[in-house]
Amino acid sequence: MPSLPELARSHTDLDDADIAWLQLLMADWQILADLSFADLVLWVPDREDNGFWAAGQMRPTTGPTAFVDDVVGTFMPRGRRPLLDEAYRLGRLVREGDPEWREDVPVRVETIPVRRADRVIAVLARNTNLLGVRTPSRLELAYLQTAADLTQMISAGHFPGAGQRSDHADTPRVGDGFLRVDASGRVAYASPNALSVFRRLGQNGDLTGLLLPDVTRDLVPARRRPDEETLSAVMGGRAHRDLELAGDDVSLIARAIPLRPQGEHIGALVLVRDVTELRRRDRELITKDATIREIHHRVKNNLQTVAALLRLQARRISAPEAKSALEEAVRRVGSIAIVHETLSQAGEESVDFDEIADRLTHMVTEVSAVGSRIRVQREGSFGPLPSETATALAMVLTEVMQNAVEHGYGEEPDMPVEGLVGTITVEVARTAGRLLLSIDDDGAGLPEGFDLEESTNLGLSIVRTLVESELGGRLSLGGRPDGRGTRVALDLPIEVRPRR
Repeated sequence: MPSLPELARSHTDLDDADIAWLQLLMADWQILADLSFADLVLWVPDREDNGFWAAGQMRPTTGPTAFVDDVVGTFMPRGRRPLLDEAYRLGRLVREGDPEWREDVPVRVETIPVRRADRVIAVLARNTNLLGVRTPSRLELAYLQTAADLTQMISAGHFPGAGQRSDHADTPRVGDGFLRVDASGRVAYASPNALSVFRRLGQNGDLTGLLLPDVTRDLVPARRRPDEETLSAVMGGRAHRDLELAGDDVSLIARAIPLRPQGEHIGALVLVRDVTELRRRDRELITKDATIREIHHRVKNNLQTVAALLRLQARRISAPEAKSALEEAVRRVGSIAIVHETLSQAGEESVDFDEIADRLTHMVTEVSAVGSRIRVQREGSFGPLPSETATALAMVLTEVMQNAVEHGYGEEPDMPVEGLVGTITVEVARTAGRLLLSIDDDGAGLPEGFDLEESTNLGLSIVRTLVESELGGRLSLGGRPDGRGTRVALDLPIEVRPRR
């Protein structure tokens, strides 16, 4: 299904400012659909002036839909829907006398010109399913009157307005709580859901006839209120914006849309939503995130303590093999500690592995005299990785680089006295769902007749187990294409998690 910008640029002469205006309208047209109890379809004029393209569609949450199928991307030739042609040509709202029938469903169609400045740039079709229509209640009459005011504003170019797009992901919808206020901010009508929201704040009785800014000011403690100008502007219906308010035990979001169908301010639509439970959950998530970070911090401290104890033990042992084994254990524990340290500072359960890889590189090359004279360079980016993947991959990377240092550039009598003795290149690339990694060194290369399957090297056994069992990937080990040194190649599946 094409997006509005794609369709408009492919088939119309609308410029970027026109498209931005239509996107702003579509950002809030769920409100109009719900107030109208009708489906909305946005039609944009074809570049060749042969008809219209359906560029957007919105169904109501307050009533039955008039469209079973999606219509976005369809073309309507001129003459097939005279109401579209007339609204675009005359620049005024056009209503059809008799309903049209769609699969045994009577549908009333109205077309509203969408005006920007002095031009009609699109037509908004309002399609109302008439099945089950009955005498409207007071609530429905208030909805329909507000919808009529908004449609006049659209046809006059007064809607959408600057700042009208919501900044809140939890912005209220019509069904959450609906209030209609007059030009002075006095409540003309409040839906039952809106009354419930204010009663939770402590309001007793009806809101009709009361000044909404004054009521809100009395119910919300001073320490939890915004500045007086903002409170009056939003709750009085003079500002296009959201506002979050909180009592001692209740949180709510209010959304105001000023109404001026004839150009003069006559009042406003104010939507309210009780977000107390959402904010409680947000606080719980924040607490859990802080707890998780603290756990990672403590695990890191404990691992560093273990590494320090192993290091002390290694210093007291004279047997070279035992000393070397303990030093390898110190490095392995240290690589895991680095991951947990990074996780303790992150807000998500994923980490930027580039930082970890660079720290591991620094740790490995500082271990021995020859290691300090090896240059390690990284090409490409690991990007963010899930924590469980990062822990296993950190150990794999540590073991592979340590093997390269020890076996590729071992201490030899004829080794130069100073300067670099070699280069290790870590090359990484991310494709769709996979991480491709190669570690190349220009050292001594693999022994004659080496076979990974038969190798008894502990480090390689750890690497193979982690790659194949823990990470679900593939490992290959061999010589470099140029015949110098060794190449270790990893092909790993990665799970991409959206950041919260």
